[in-house]
Amino acid sequence: MVGAMDLILLAGLWLPNTIWDDVAAELTRLGHRPIAPPLPGVDDGATGATLADQVATVVAAIDGAERPLVVGHSAASALAWVSADRRPDAVEQVVMIGGFPVADGGPYADFFETVDGVMPFPGWEPFEGPDSADLDAAARERLAALAVPVPEGVSKSTVDLRDLRRYEVPVVLVCPEFDAQQARTWIEEGELPELAAASNVTLVDIDSGHWPMISRPAELAALLDRVATGRPEAS
Repeated sequence: MVGAMDLILLAGLWLPNTIWDDVAAELTRLGHRPIAPPLPGVDDGATGATLADQVATVVAAIDGAERPLVVGHSAASALAWVSADRRPDAVEQVVMIGGFPVADGGPYADFFETVDGVMPFPGWEPFEGPDSADLDAAARERLAALAVPVPEGVSKSTVDLRDLRRYEVPVVLVCPEFDAQQARTWIEEGELPELAAASNVTLVDIDSGHWPMISRPAELAALLDRVATGRPEAS
């Protein structure tokens, strides 16, 4: 797995695909092909969108790519995993940034109260501390201004996993506001059953808060380049 790669970049809750622009530009400079598919319910404003709609979009991107890395940020780590479940023979690796796969039958991202059928960005109070410590006022304003309410049909959807071959897809877990040792403990204690069942999981630290594509885009792109070229520098 050496050389240029297709990387499918999936933004976490509330974030449009343009949040990847700085990372994508650096990945392109490094010789890769970044693909940030517009997700239904976020990039098109379709408030009736469901998780199944988003999965279909990602699967279409996988089908149009060459042995891609599927990169999910935060809650979209679960989206990346479901998509790999649908195409276990086509996905080279799944990279999860600050997020985890959800087990079959679990809620996708029912984290905050919904209002009129959508889950708005809740403001910064729930993310005070390590999540947002590296975001200055300008970065916070930028992220809040970009935030799109998540349709209830996405956040409250039930995760549907079907193919046990997903466990053979290599996973790289990028650890931002938590570290690799914490993640390793969570896996060993059974808190992350999908990762515990996966046959090939690599844990990698990054010195950032929860949104490294905003606060550390060059560092994140460099890390993804190392993953793509088979040298993720595991902790």
